[in-house]
Amino acid sequence: MQPSVDITAKSWGMVAVLGLIWGSTFLVIEVALEGITPFWLAAGRITFAALLTSAIWGLRGWRFHLGPDRDWPGLFAVGLLSTAVPFQLLSWGQQYVTSAFAGVSMASVALIVLPLSHFLIPGERITPRRLLGFIIGFFGVVVLLGQQSFVATGAPFEWLGQIACLLAASCYAISSVIMRRLPAIDAIGLSAVTLIIGAVFVVSVAFAVEGPPSLPTKQTLIILAFLGLVPTAGANLIRVLLIRSAGPVFMSLTNYQVPMWSVILGILVLGEPVHNSLFIALILILCGVGLSQYGALKRLFGRA
Repeated sequence: MQPSVDITAKSWGMVAVLGLIWGSTFLVIEVALEGITPFWLAAGRITFAALLTSAIWGLRGWRFHLGPDRDWPGLFAVGLLSTAVPFQLLSWGQQYVTSAFAGVSMASVALIVLPLSHFLIPGERITPRRLLGFIIGFFGVVVLLGQQSFVATGAPFEWLGQIACLLAASCYAISSVIMRRLPAIDAIGLSAVTLIIGAVFVVSVAFAVEGPPSLPTKQTLIILAFLGLVPTAGANLIRVLLIRSAGPVFMSLTNYQVPMWSVILGILVLGEPVHNSLFIALILILCGVGLSQYGALKRLFGRA
């Protein structure tokens, strides 16, 4: 039996935190790639997150299934599609496309989740207002990232890089829907097991593609520990809790915030210039979120 959708003030807080965490991760990854190859970066952060989350799971008594139902194929699919496969697709694809295109690709997760949830999850139906809200939010991201979103780089494998980014977005969307459909499972256990599955896969691929890793510097190890702790282990647990309580459609609002926070932090941390398009984009994104989640906002504030 599927859990009912419960969107509360805590849900909105988790969405905001996820957007900020994932939006700031791009800055950290850019520094990390100076000392480690892309696939081993993904392997390092997922492995660290898997070990940490498993330790916490063990301290809680290794609780896992909370009922009689089982879905091992779904669990395995979530383990691959929620971290391992999209991390590698993005690492490879961003060699050939602009970061703006990658940002728009991530925003498309919200639009991919919408029809999947409509057909596969009770209570997550497409309504004209919800669809319009998601489209407005998506165009807000396009405005935010500007014309560079669709400028050709001239790289020989650019079209494959674009496909890789869109496939990564599809992985996030599909894994969110499958995760919502899983039977009753302890949130810490679900986070740990899916990270373990992802770690085994991504380490195997890293060995096959890039060979044994070279010894990283102390700075790189510190960055890997941060990436494993905050945007992987911590964010993955928040994502699990959010999807299981508020549903994948609501969680997908995070993907509009990721490029928004990336731009804002670029201005605040790197001193990048402020463009008028930022304010237009913020208005569009906020209007889109408000329109698509009007019912949840009305229940939250208790007003007609």
